[in-house]
Amino acid sequence: MQPGLLWGSILLIALVGTYSCGHPPSNLHTLVFLLESSPVSLDPRVGTDAFSERLHQLLFNSLVRRDIHADLQPDLATGWKTPDSLTYEFHLRPHVLFHNGQPLTSRDVRYTFESILDGKINTVKRRQYQIIAQIQTPDAYTVIFKLKEPNANFLWLLSLGEIGIVPHTAGPEFANHPVGTGPFRFESMREDENVTLMSNPGYYDGPPRVKRVLFKIVPEAIVRALEMRSGSADVALNELTPDIVHALNSDKKLVVIEQPGTTYKYLAFNLQDPLLRNLKVRQAIAYAIDIPALIHYLWRDEGDPATGILPPNVWAYEPNVTKYSRDLSKARALLDEAGYPDPDGEGPLPRFTLTYKTSTEELSRSEASVIQQQLREVGIGVEIRSFEFATFYSDIVRGNFQMYSLRWIGDNLNPDIFDAVFGSGNIPPDGKNRGHYHNPRVDQLILWARSEPDRAVRKGYYSQIQSIVAEDLPYLSLWNIHNVCIANRRVKNIHLYPSGDFDFLKEVILEGE
Repeated sequence: MQPGLLWGSILLIALVGTYSCGHPPSNLHTLVFLLESSPVSLDPRVGTDAFSERLHQLLFNSLVRRDIHADLQPDLATGWKTPDSLTYEFHLRPHVLFHNGQPLTSRDVRYTFESILDGKINTVKRRQYQIIAQIQTPDAYTVIFKLKEPNANFLWLLSLGEIGIVPHTAGPEFANHPVGTGPFRFESMREDENVTLMSNPGYYDGPPRVKRVLFKIVPEAIVRALEMRSGSADVALNELTPDIVHALNSDKKLVVIEQPGTTYKYLAFNLQDPLLRNLKVRQAIAYAIDIPALIHYLWRDEGDPATGILPPNVWAYEPNVTKYSRDLSKARALLDEAGYPDPDGEGPLPRFTLTYKTSTEELSRSEASVIQQQLREVGIGVEIRSFEFATFYSDIVRGNFQMYSLRWIGDNLNPDIFDAVFGSGNIPPDGKNRGHYHNPRVDQLILWARSEPDRAVRKGYYSQIQSIVAEDLPYLSLWNIHNVCIANRRVKNIHLYPSGDFDFLKEVILEGE
C-alpha cells in the first residue's frame, strides 16, 4: 500500500472511537444518503454538476430516458416519429401529474425549452438547444420539434439527465421549490446541509418503496466514513476513497457493493506546448505509465483499464484501437527519435521536465506522484503543482497547463462527446477541447456522424474517430472507475447502474417497512 493511502485507514481507526457505533437512523422510514457537496441547482434547465443532474433524475422526467446500455427509451413520451431529418414528433402519456397535481400537457414541454431559448432563465444549456427552430403543440398530448439542421444527437438532448420537463407555471424561484413528475417529490433543502425528497405516490410507473430520502452534505471523506460506521447514515455511493472502503469492509453492519462503472479517468496533454505537440513524446509517456499498477495499488482494483473515452456498455464503443502497455525500452527509443536523448546515459539528469497540474485531493496527488516516478524511469522529469480545485479547474479551462488529469462523468455515455472534447470548433474559451487538438479527418467524421440517421453507419464513423484519437493521443486513457456503494444492511434491493446515477433509489427497500 502507498504511504499516503495508509493514512486514511489509520485516521479512520483512530477517530472511530470518538463516534458511538450502532446509532439507529433518526427515522426508521428515512434513508440517509451522503453527498460530498450540495447540488448547484435543482432546476433541470440550469444545474449541470453531477449532484444536480442525479437529483434531477429523481425529481423529473423527460420525453425519453436512457437505459442501462445508454440507449434511449420512452419516458413521458409513449413514442416518437421522425418523418424527416428535421422533424421529431412525440406523443405524451395521458394522465401524468406534476407533484402539485397539475396535469402534464404539451404546453409544459414547449415552455421548458422556450424558457431556455428566450433567455428567461440564465443557463449554459441554451447553446445546445439553439438547433431548435420551432416547437409546435397541435393538441394537449402532441409535441413537434422542427430543427434548423439535421442532428442525430437531438434525441439525446431530450433525455433525462440532459433536461427535465418543468410546469409552464415555473417562476424565477423554481429552483428553491422544484416541481416535477418524477418518482420523488421535493420536501426541503438547507444549503450545504441537506436535501430531502419524498416518495411520489402518484408516479406513473409506480411509487418508490422508500418513503423519504435525506441527502446529507458531508464534505470530509473521513467524516462520511464515520457517519456510515456509526449507523447515522445509510448509503454512500462513490463518496469514499479505496483505502477507506477497505477499512469499512470488515464492519458487519455494512455491505460493500462494487460494479463496473462508466466514469472515465484520463491524462490530457496541451498540444500547443513545444514538447507535447510531438506525437513521439506523447507515445513515450503512454508506454512509460503502468496503468494496471496504478489501478491495483492506488485504487485497490476499483477500476478497469480504459481504451477510450466511451465506456464498453455504450453502443458506439470501439474496442479495437491502439493500446499502450508499459514498455520502457520503447518509451526511451521514442524519446531518442523525438530528439531528446538521455543527457547522461540513464542517469539522474532528465531529458526534459514537464509540469503536471492536479487538485489537492489526496488520491489525485497520489496518482500524480506515481506517474512522476514512472516517467522518471525513462528520463522525463515531472514537476507536480497542486491547487485547490476551483483554482486548478480555472487553469484547465483557460488552457494554462502542460499535463493534467480529470474525469468525465456521464457526458461520455453519448458519442457526441467527441465533438465537445476533440472537435476543432470547440477549442476554448467556448469549448472543452482544452488540449487544442485538431485533426481535419476527425472533424469531418464528427459532422457525418451527427447528420447520419442510420445508427449502424454512425457507429462506423465513431469507430474511426476512436481509432484515430487512440493513435493521436490528445488524451491518454487511464481507467474506468467502478461504482462502489457502502450501505447499511437495513437497506435492501440495491441494484447499481453503470453510470452511477441514483435511479436505484426507486427500487430500494428499508428493512421493517
